[in-house]
Amino acid sequence: MSRRRREPEEHVNHERWLVSYADFITLLFAFFVVMYSISSINEGKYKVISEALVGVFTDSDRALKPIPIGDERPKTMTPAKPLVKDSDETDAGISGGSDPLKSIADDISAAFGDLISSNQMTIRGNELWVEIELNSSLLFASADALPSDIAFSIIDKVAAILKPFDNPIHVEGFTDDQPIHTAQFPTNWELSSARSASIVRMLAMQGVNPGRLASVGYGEFQPVANNATAEGRARNRRVVLVVSRNLDVRRSLTATGAANAQPDAAMKRAGTQTAPTPVKPPVRESAVNSPSPAL
Repeated sequence: MSRRRREPEEHVNHERWLVSYADFITLLFAFFVVMYSISSINEGKYKVISEALVGVFTDSDRALKPIPIGDERPKTMTPAKPLVKDSDETDAGISGGSDPLKSIADDISAAFGDLISSNQMTIRGNELWVEIELNSSLLFASADALPSDIAFSIIDKVAAILKPFDNPIHVEGFTDDQPIHTAQFPTNWELSSARSASIVRMLAMQGVNPGRLASVGYGEFQPVANNATAEGRARNRRVVLVVSRNLDVRRSLTATGAANAQPDAAMKRAGTQTAPTPVKPPVRESAVNSPSPAL
C-alpha cells in the first residue's frame, strides 16, 4: 500500500505587521509636514485668503482683516462717513492752535527713527502737506503688490498716528523703468496703482476714515534718481503717503505729484482752509417711517 505524500505546510507570513507599520509612519510623516507648513504663514497672504473666505460665506461688507472671534468686536461695519463739501469749509487760516501737519510729522519721526536713520523712510513737509516716503522693498516683494508682514506692522503704526486727524490723505505709487509683462500687471502703471491701492486699503482696515483716502499710480514717469544704476532704480521704487492741509491742496498735488509740486501763492491760498470735518449723512424720512418687514 503506497504512502500518501504529505502536503507541504503553507508558509505563514509573520511580517505582515510591517505593512501596517509602514502605512502608519507614512501618515505620521504627512501629518507633520502639514503641521509644519501651516505653522509659518505669510500674514499678507493669510489676510487675503481670509477676505476671500468671508466673501464666500457672507454678503456683508468685507475687509482684509478677518472678524475676530470672542469678546472682541469688529471695529465697524458701517459705511464710511462722507466728507463735507468744499463750500461748507470754514476759513480758519493755517496758524492758530496746534498744527495737525506738524503733529503728524513729529509723531512719524518719533515712531520710525530707525527706518529714517537707515534711509528706508523719509519725512518731508511744509505748511501745506507732509510726505511719508517708504522704499517699496520694505512693503512688497519684487513685481508684486501683496503687502509683506513688515508692511502690515509699519502701516498699522502710521494709521494709528493719522486716524485722530481729519486731513485728506492720498498714496502715490512709483516704479523704476524696468518693464513688466505679467498677466496681473501688464505695465508699471498697473503695478504702481495696485501698490498704492494696497496701502490705502490697509489704512482703511486699521480705522482711518476711507472718505479721507485716495490712491494714484505714476508708474515709472516721475523718477527721483537715475534709472541707469541699481541704486537709482531702488530709490525710484517707492510709495509716498501724502497728508494734505485740505481737499484743494490734495487736488493740486495729485495733478502733478507731490515731488513736483511747490507751495506757491495759489496753493497757499488753497491751504488757508482747515481740513474738512466728517459729518453724519442725513437720515431719510422714508427710511425712518417705513415699517419693518414682517418675518
